[in-house]
Amino acid sequence: MAPSTVTLIPPRFTLFTYPRNNASRIFHFRSPLRRSISAMTTQQGSSSTKTIGHSDWVQERVVIKGRVQGVFYRNWTIENATQLGLKGWVRNRKDGSVEALFSGNVDAVQEMEQRCRRGPPDALVTGLQVFPSDDDPGTGFNRKPTL
Repeated sequence: MAPSTVTLIPPRFTLFTYPRNNASRIFHFRSPLRRSISAMTTQQGSSSTKTIGHSDWVQERVVIKGRVQGVFYRNWTIENATQLGLKGWVRNRKDGSVEALFSGNVDAVQEMEQRCRRGPPDALVTGLQVFPSDDDPGTGFNRKPTL
C-alpha cells in the first residue's frame, strides 16, 4: 500500500504514514535537508481508549524530540492543552526531549498530537512517539519537574 503524505510545516517537514498493522502507526519525517527521522506510535485497543457515557476518551504519553527545550515548548503545551480541555502534564527530560501526558476526548488528544508535531514558533520537532498510558493525569494540565 502506498504511503499517504501530509505536509506538517511547508516546506520544513513531510509526514509519511505507513500502515503496519492494527496495533501501531509509523511516522517518517523527511526534512528538505534530506535527513530522515522515524517515529512509531502504538495503540493497545481498550487499554488506551476508555468509553465514558457517549464520549470516547483516550490517554496517551507523548515524547517529542528535536529542538524542544529552551523554546517555551512546555508553556506552549500547557496553553494548548488547556485550550483543548485536556488533563495531564508536561516535563523536560534530561536527554533533551519533552514528555507529556494527554487525557481527554479522542479528537482533542489527536489535535494536541498534531499541534505537538509543529510546536511553538522557535521549536524544531524532529520526532514524536505516542504510547498508551495508565498514569494519573491529575485534575488539570500541569508542569512536572525534569526527569
